[in-house]
Amino acid sequence: MSAVLSTPSCSSPAFKLYSSLPRAAAPFFSLYDNPLHSRRQVLCRRSFGRGIGGVEILSQKRFSDAGKDKRAHFPPDGGRGEAGRSSSAAFKSFEIQKKDRGLVFDLKEQQASDIGDLQDSTFLNAVVKVYCTHTAPDYSLPWQKQRQYTSTGSAFMIGNGKLLTNAHCVEHDTQVKVKRRGDDTKFVAKVLARGVECDIALLSVENEEFWKGVVPLCFGRLPCLQDAVTVVGYPLGGDTISVTKGVVSRIEVTSYAHGASDLLGIQIDAAINPGNSGGPAFNDQGECIGVAFQVYRSEDAENIGYVIPTTVVSHFLNDYERNGMYTGFPSLGVLLQKLENPALRACLKVPSNEGVMVRRVEPTSPAHGVLKEGDVIVSFDGVQVGCEGTVPFRSTERIAFRYLISQKFSGDAAELGIIREGAYRKVQTVLQPRVHLVPYNVEGGQPSYLIIAGLVFTPLSEPLIEEECEDSIGLKLLAKARYSLARFKGEQIVILSQVLANDVNIGYEDMGNQQVLKLNGTRLKNIRHLAHLIDTCKGKYLVFEFEENFLAVLDREAATAASLCILKGYGIPSERSADLLEPYIDIEDNQVSNEEIGDSPVSNLEIGFEGLLWA
Repeated sequence: MSAVLSTPSCSSPAFKLYSSLPRAAAPFFSLYDNPLHSRRQVLCRRSFGRGIGGVEILSQKRFSDAGKDKRAHFPPDGGRGEAGRSSSAAFKSFEIQKKDRGLVFDLKEQQASDIGDLQDSTFLNAVVKVYCTHTAPDYSLPWQKQRQYTSTGSAFMIGNGKLLTNAHCVEHDTQVKVKRRGDDTKFVAKVLARGVECDIALLSVENEEFWKGVVPLCFGRLPCLQDAVTVVGYPLGGDTISVTKGVVSRIEVTSYAHGASDLLGIQIDAAINPGNSGGPAFNDQGECIGVAFQVYRSEDAENIGYVIPTTVVSHFLNDYERNGMYTGFPSLGVLLQKLENPALRACLKVPSNEGVMVRRVEPTSPAHGVLKEGDVIVSFDGVQVGCEGTVPFRSTERIAFRYLISQKFSGDAAELGIIREGAYRKVQTVLQPRVHLVPYNVEGGQPSYLIIAGLVFTPLSEPLIEEECEDSIGLKLLAKARYSLARFKGEQIVILSQVLANDVNIGYEDMGNQQVLKLNGTRLKNIRHLAHLIDTCKGKYLVFEFEENFLAVLDREAATAASLCILKGYGIPSERSADLLEPYIDIEDNQVSNEEIGDSPVSNLEIGFEGLLWA
């Protein structure tokens, strides 16, 4: 049984990811739990200004005791109609071929698999069941963790002692174990790399007993429409391996719910259920063509599942091999507008039916200073860009322009053909991962926090928004979180999360989830900057300035004296997180414009599958 929490205010379709924990993405997300001894409702993500549908991450979760309920949350670029969590997730399998000393992930050089049909036990033995114990941070109480819970999913062997699964299946893991088909022994696995954007994780098992008599799976080429596909994994409904069949319905750039990213995806009509996450999808030749990871939920649609294709998987693996870690998918860092209107093209002096217009360039992007507002991008590395923002794909298809960018690696250069004021020219830029003002995932496992006289400060993040929900965050702060741009690398929105009541902070007890803009007249850059300003303050007062010129003033000496008593009374181990104990290094913010933080460069209607898109 699965506990599903629905959102009555949204009636549109919803994407569901079959994974352990969801993250903000363009569509709506929700999770499904399948507890062992008790039920636990999971966070519901509703749309902020949109109701197109939703992406759900589903994982098979089990709890040893009653846990804390999740609450409604709002994703950055659109919401979906349903919410809730389920118990398992669907995954796909890939194989790595070893060449010389290292692993080579070149799809062009891969040969057809000789594994055989699905009745071959050797073929199925490469798919394993994943048992993960999760301990997620408590973003509302950042000095502690949430209640521990467990989930199950799928993974598959790719050779060289490695396994592939979904990133959401091992999110916030404290222990990961895997079990082979037909075996009763669980082996401890280690997470080597997580690709949050592409929802892929690389595992290793050091015990040689685990690998005896097993043939790893092989990658196949990107399938064509109507090709048969078979999904293998360990979904709910039983403990043994499960096989479902269908066909490839669509191949296009799609939203990845866990990483809030847009990458190439394969749509299939084969059943994907909680627990399938991380399991492989195969073609008729027994080659792995992707990893099952999410589904689309709607009253008007059915049998819409999604598979991470081998092109995305090979990018993840090559990134790990090149850098020894996952560095992410790069971004051009520009806001684009389609040029379908003939008058608009004529005004911009674009001679033909091509190109997309640059509306905005992110200040943190390497393209800042290379591209300008009003430029028309007509080619990317020699590939012509159409007026709808698409490029040629295979023989008779077209795909979103973002696909070309996703094929690059962090630090790669790209040549852009642009039209500026009617003149054609070529420019060079470097591609880097996008810098988010409000991160979708908090690196390091635990959020930063600072407590002074009972005032709890922490950076704004999507996980915190999910826990606190809309009413307590406020529309203005939500708008900043969704649509504001980082003006320099390292910038954060610092908020007063809550006030721990004490005599020293009388009158401020009801404050919560409000952005602090300045301390003693100095505009804050991030929470490290706030800690530095407090530590170096020599004045009598600490004056915190919030929105609408609201002030909170503390006597500095009284605040320092009361802090230890407050921490002891509330059972808090430290007044600040470990990262704030390190020496402060000032951030250069020469690129900061006169635009106030929070000014929205786009409206909520411009975020979605149509219209204006970030590349």
